Amino acid sequence: MVEVRLIWIGRRPNSDSQPLAGEVQAMSDAEMLDQKEVDALLDAVESGNLKDDQPPARIFSRFRRDHEKVEIRVYDFKRPERIGKDQMRTLRTLHEAFARGFGAQMSGFLRSIVEVRVASAEQMTYAEFIGSLPNPTCFTLLDCPPLGGQICMEISPLVVYPLVERLLGGTNQNLMIPQRPLTGIETRLMRRVLDLGMNALTEAWSGVREIDFSVAAMESNPQLVEIVPPNEVVVMIGFEIRLGSRVGDGVGTMSLCIPYNVIEPVMDDLSTENWFVAGDGRAREAEEAIVSKLHDSTVQIEATLAETSITLSDLGRLEVGDLLTTDRRADQPVQVSVAGKPKFEATLGQHRGMRALRIVDPAKVGNSEIPTPETGS
Repeated sequence: MVEVRLIWIGRRPNSDSQPLAGEVQAMSDAEMLDQKEVDALLDAVESGNLKDDQPPARIFSRFRRDHEKVEIRVYDFKRPERIGKDQMRTLRTLHEAFARGFGAQMSGFLRSIVEVRVASAEQMTYAEFIGSLPNPTCFTLLDCPPLGGQICMEISPLVVYPLVERLLGGTNQNLMIPQRPLTGIETRLMRRVLDLGMNALTEAWSGVREIDFSVAAMESNPQLVEIVPPNEVVVMIGFEIRLGSRVGDGVGTMSLCIPYNVIEPVMDDLSTENWFVAGDGRAREAEEAIVSKLHDSTVQIEATLAETSITLSDLGRLEVGDLLTTDRRADQPVQVSVAGKPKFEATLGQHRGMRALRIVDPAKVGNSEIPTPETGS
């Protein structure tokens, strides 16, 4: 017969004293299990019917929450997401405005329809961005003072060579895309196109910060350019460019790479709340500018003395000296119209030898008065 004795390690039962390390207290004979209880315990372990009274595992956090409702997501430490979703949406909206402006400027420059739209906006490492680019290509480094560092823009050869062909007077029909770097002439032509893009990019970012984008350098092999370490997080904005509206016209891509450390100083300005607050401020400024311009504009004012109707035969017999009678009395005010719409009623008179009108009341259409703006005089 095997005697089983349970022992307690640590805190004494029914005691408030602190536990002693290594202290062992044997249980009394009354607390010992008999053979039947031991056999029942072993049978329960073998059959798997032993109940586990221990509490479930907890996920520790700053906030108390039910562990069954905690959302667990896979996180890739090789591709950390350092920019929030709201800020990514703001960046996408911002560059959608850039795409519209750039497309409009290129359409006027080429005298042909050019459509530019945002295709994607995502975070990745700089090494992944460089690895996704063709070689050779049109790879451009951009300065963006007052922000530190540089950003880069890549335009696919599927867009570059049709653009160059159009600028040189070609039609892009049966155009072969060469696998070679740009020549000196082609580089200068693309520089003019890029200058248009810099203007549109500066205007699009003006709502966040006054940034002066400019072309710093152009390269054909992106593998030779390292503006940030390979593992640095960047924001890649992908664009789709369509040259012309006909089926078969050139379609290609353009990519804008913005390192996180470059835009980190303006990340707070890219939040959704600040973006809409800034948007309201710009709207009010634009409204004030429009109103100030309208104050200096001129409008046509007409005074209608009276109206009547005659037959076509009477009109044909009219001669100099004939009188036209109307239903309006001589002492009734005349109607003053602004831009063809009745606005005021006035009395006719003379001022310094010139015909003059004195405004007496707002104009009336039927039995209702037409509202007039309050003036300071």
